[in-house]
Amino acid sequence: MLCDICGQGNARIRHISRSYGKGETLLVIENVPVISCPDCGESYLTAETLHQIDRIKRDRKTLTQERPVEVATFV
Repeated sequence: MLCDICGQGNARIRHISRSYGKGETLLVIENVPVISCPDCGESYLTAETLHQIDRIKRDRKTLTQERPVEVATFV
């Protein structure tokens, strides 16, 4: 896959979890596709992925399931 930043052909799609908000408004979205390039070191989201994230955030009441989340602080 071509990297949109440097143009090299080694970019790969990785799937990660992203969190938005905090406390009572915390939303964790799992399996978010991120394009990562080992050549330039950049990672980025496509426009389509950003639109889907916005949709999930907007419709979170119908698209999410509530789960307990343990949180640790890195020291």
